[in-house]
Amino acid sequence: MNVVELFARAHGEEVEKYVTWDEPMRMQYPEIGVCGLSCRLCPTYHIEGESRCGGCKSEGRMAVGCPFITCAVKRKGIEFCWDCTESEACEKWRGHREYGKKRDTFKCYQKLEDNIYFIAKNGVAEFEKQQNIREELLKEMLQAFNEGRSKRYYSIAATVLEMEELKAALSEARERSKGLDIREKSKILHSVLDAVAAKKNYFLKLRK
Repeated sequence: MNVVELFARAHGEEVEKYVTWDEPMRMQYPEIGVCGLSCRLCPTYHIEGESRCGGCKSEGRMAVGCPFITCAVKRKGIEFCWDCTESEACEKWRGHREYGKKRDTFKCYQKLEDNIYFIAKNGVAEFEKQQNIREELLKEMLQAFNEGRSKRYYSIAATVLEMEELKAALSEARERSKGLDIREKSKILHSVLDAVAAKKNYFLKLRK
């Protein structure tokens, strides 16, 4: 059963209502959300076990769906909102972007508009490269500095800070935390990231 059939069954609808597509061919960027969010920097993407989310375009998420998956992927057969001929006039996508300027859900939306602008200027492939690097930095934070309570905090930091700021923060934390236990390491990285955030007016919490 493919994701289209899963989605249709979940909503009690006929498969023919939705566009059929070849997932490996069409979903070139499974870790980039239809609306422009980066799945690689989402805390639920880095969970081990059944509750892990494999990204907005994984079979589980596609079956559950969201307004953008339903509209873009299921009904129009496109991978991203900006590929839609109606994107400039779309109130749903505009509202989503406006929401992201002020609020978050379980995922940090602070860079949504920047993501969309970057992709428009440089292309999705280049954005994917940047997110891969950010994900590697996040993985280091989670593996070497997470005392068990900092996954969301580090995910937001990996999203919000500039790349060079992240690299410099990790380098400083590595030097200052040699020989310390994981709790002390976490405190040091928190202090370094908080100092950068205070200087640059970054917000390292979910905005509610």
